Amino acid sequence: MPRLDTHPLPMREDSPFRQLGLFTGLALLALLAWDVSGLDLRVMHWIARPEGFALRHNWWMEHLLHDQLRRAAVLFYLSVLAMVWLPVGQFKDLSKLQRLEIGVGITLGLGLINVLKRYSLTSCPWDLSAFGGVGTYVSHWQWGLSDGGSGHCFPGGHASSAFAFAALSLPWLVSDSDRDRQWGTRILWGVMLLGGALGAVQTLRGAHYPSHTLWTGFMCWSVAVINHLGFGYWRRKTLMSPPAPVT
Repeated sequence: MPRLDTHPLPMREDSPFRQLGLFTGLALLALLAWDVSGLDLRVMHWIARPEGFALRHNWWMEHLLHDQLRRAAVLFYLSVLAMVWLPVGQFKDLSKLQRLEIGVGITLGLGLINVLKRYSLTSCPWDLSAFGGVGTYVSHWQWGLSDGGSGHCFPGGHASSAFAFAALSLPWLVSDSDRDRQWGTRILWGVMLLGGALGAVQTLRGAHYPSHTLWTGFMCWSVAVINHLGFGYWRRKTLMSPPAPVT
């Protein structure tokens, strides 16, 4: 079996454990603080009317910023997967193993969010009686307790179509090269800003609480980091193992 190309961008060995760990830990603390604050319902009450959400069926938000952008995200995802084998542009700077890491990381992020949504009993804000629906608010922390709505609304699926691409930034973000780190930082900021914007669209429509978007971003980032560490371990094992004998 041929070995994957394992000559990546120069890597800083302490990056996965220190800098990525610190950023992830601080993000988790900020997210938990938001959950404790109770701001989710306050924000939705600011946006909603007694009969519901005025922007729920707004053409720009529903068809352009939701439906069309989701289709664009699928095409971009397929393009990134194709670059594992046919790299162009900046992807040529990466080893095949790093490109595979990106493809797997994005796929795992999207998969995790979809699985959690499938089994979630948390309903969308527009399903609550306070906003014209039939359900009663129940925190997403109260697992297994139905709120009387349709459920399947936590975490935010639409925001994950951007946040899952956090995995795209990591091979450059942890490089030993300043130029590569700057490129990785720009990718990560772009992903986070786009994911936040998509989540805000769904919040304004009444589809998700702000915390749904925040948790989606955190989950996708955490999956990307764990995936990166796993591939880093695989790379080190591959480099240390002797080559297979030629027969």
